[in-house]
Amino acid sequence: MPNSTLKERHSTIDHNSLQNTHLREIIDSFAKLTKPKNIHICDGSQKEYNQLAQEMVASGTFRPVSDRPNSYYCQSDPSDVARAEDRTFICTTNQDDAGPTNNWADPNKMMAELKGKFDGCMTGRTLYIIPFSMGPVGSPLSEIGIQFSDSPYVVCSMKIMTRMGTDVLDVLGTSNNFVKCYHSVGAPLADGEKDVPWPCEPNVDNKYITHFPETNEIWSYGSGYGGNALLGKKCFALRIASAIAKRDGWLAEHMLILGITNPQGVKKYIAAAFPSACGKTNLAMLTPTIPGWKVETVGDDIAWMRFNDKGELRAINPEAGFFGVAPGTSYNSNPNAMNSIKENVIFTNVGYSDEGKIWWEGMGEEAPKNMIDWQNNTYDPNSGKVAAHANSRFATPASQCPSIDENWESPDGVHISAILFGGRRGDIVPLVHEALSWNHGVFMGSAVSSEKTAAALGKLGEVRRDPFAMLPFCGYNMGDYFKHWIELGKKHNTNLPKVFYVNWFRRDENGKFMWPGFGDNSRVLEWVFNRVDGSAKGEATPIGLVPPKGELNTAGLDISDEQMEKLLDVDKALWLQEADAIEEYYKQFGAHLPSELNQELQLLRDRLRK
Repeated sequence: MPNSTLKERHSTIDHNSLQNTHLREIIDSFAKLTKPKNIHICDGSQKEYNQLAQEMVASGTFRPVSDRPNSYYCQSDPSDVARAEDRTFICTTNQDDAGPTNNWADPNKMMAELKGKFDGCMTGRTLYIIPFSMGPVGSPLSEIGIQFSDSPYVVCSMKIMTRMGTDVLDVLGTSNNFVKCYHSVGAPLADGEKDVPWPCEPNVDNKYITHFPETNEIWSYGSGYGGNALLGKKCFALRIASAIAKRDGWLAEHMLILGITNPQGVKKYIAAAFPSACGKTNLAMLTPTIPGWKVETVGDDIAWMRFNDKGELRAINPEAGFFGVAPGTSYNSNPNAMNSIKENVIFTNVGYSDEGKIWWEGMGEEAPKNMIDWQNNTYDPNSGKVAAHANSRFATPASQCPSIDENWESPDGVHISAILFGGRRGDIVPLVHEALSWNHGVFMGSAVSSEKTAAALGKLGEVRRDPFAMLPFCGYNMGDYFKHWIELGKKHNTNLPKVFYVNWFRRDENGKFMWPGFGDNSRVLEWVFNRVDGSAKGEATPIGLVPPKGELNTAGLDISDEQMEKLLDVDKALWLQEADAIEEYYKQFGAHLPSELNQELQLLRDRLRK
């Protein structure tokens, strides 16, 4: 396959010179199928990034952001704005292995369909080969992927979001132990045909985000956006990695990781799983309001965790960047995020002014004059329409975060002392409670729930179960996933993290949030820290341990003892109804539901009826 054109644009590696015979064969086979004009093996250099970015400026895909050095703005096609969950499939030989919470497809039939889609799909385009490491390069906790893509936007985004480049090929050597990530925007170019700024397959029914956990493959067709196209994110880091983790005895989780240090200089690490719209990124980058405490960021989205030979649960953030939701991010809600996006950022689907500045709703700044919205229309603040799409994003290097933890790239990971689950519930769930045991903690994680917000499909206030915040991301049967957590607890039962459940969103009788949230969530983290340390008390309730009166630090808060009592209240009648709802939810897992969870459900009922 000729690549002389690319050699004129930027240096490249001849794929025929690769030492990895298996990879060479895959490249040849995939190029024969997709028929690209050129092949380019990405070296991951800044020079390569800059050249691709300038090419996208010339093509109209990128526009420079004037007040943020080396930053770019782009708009996706209106049909290509978010994860295509209805077109996301788990392809396993046995349908039961995918479970009731995934869209299943027969792997042989799906592969035949995909081969038809990919046949000639890169005509007129460049096939980029992207070697990347999820986690620090060479770490025993990391995994390697090779993404094949015809999108320079994907290349530049993967440069930010992963450790990408030739050093990954050096670590891979001649091994065939890597995840194959095949991607195309699905928009071949005929000779002389003019390209568009955002090529993709506009018909959502022709988009495919498919996973083959039995062969460690991902095939994504038709979308150029977010997790549909940046295959190191949810596709690899969660769906495929969770299946690998089950086989190999570790955990791939939709969890943030933070380090918290007390005034005496003692530091502990916490992992936390929250569904969307529950303050995950804000907690990962939290600025404490209580004197002497410090919170630092290891990761804001994904945690890979393994037990070491000491029985410690060690975690890494497999990503190298933050792919954050823009709307609502401000210096009030998340100053560390705002300070992370001052340079070297790709902004997608936000507002953009004539002066080259970006803006979104909830940014905390006045909208610039003469601005276009995410669909390239002139923005009218009186129209009722938004400038930024609800799922508009920024991709920024994690190393730029002011609160980044000194150990965030440690190849040995960080020791997790506590795990938090959380959801958005207006009543019933207290501000914080602690699990009575590891299995009880798994039970709590299995029943994570949130009330739907106005931005979500479905009835406002309707409760949606999102176990472990993994509902869209578990690559195998969720019942078996629960069992995997229980089995790891049995195997490593000497040094397990404590498990907690938090709810920042409890409301009073007037519908107002009772807890201030944001930086004041550090007060809950303080109690969690001290519970792990053995220096804080817990009061028994039927659902777990809560802070006794006066145990939670409320100094400086305008919150009464009565309000705190309501925030920590456990209503037995409501919880018996919740137990019935959990039982009904469990039915879908059938024989795959571990008996230990049914036992925990019965124990909960027994405690509630006392």
